[in-house]
Amino acid sequence: MNAPLMPPLYTARLQASDAQCDAWGDQPLLNALESGGIAWPSSCRNGTCRTCLGQLVQGSVRYAIDWPGLSPEEKAQGCVLPCVAYPESDVVLQRED
Repeated sequence: MNAPLMPPLYTARLQASDAQCDAWGDQPLLNALESGGIAWPSSCRNGTCRTCLGQLVQGSVRYAIDWPGLSPEEKAQGCVLPCVAYPESDVVLQRED
């Protein structure tokens, strides 16, 4: 009998405060931040309201939806929606306050 594979575990860190938390590859970054006690603005949790908009300073993410509420230009500038972004590496985030 094969043991179930664990999803990859990464670290999410905020650039301004250096606060960090565990970020599992099978859950959105917003969930990881909240589980780690890190406050991050949010509302819709489906990638449309843009309340959680931030900047991906370092690392990479993937989206489970085709259109995550970001324009191609915003994606190219490193904008990220943590409510629907799944980490693919350790990440460093900056809020868009």
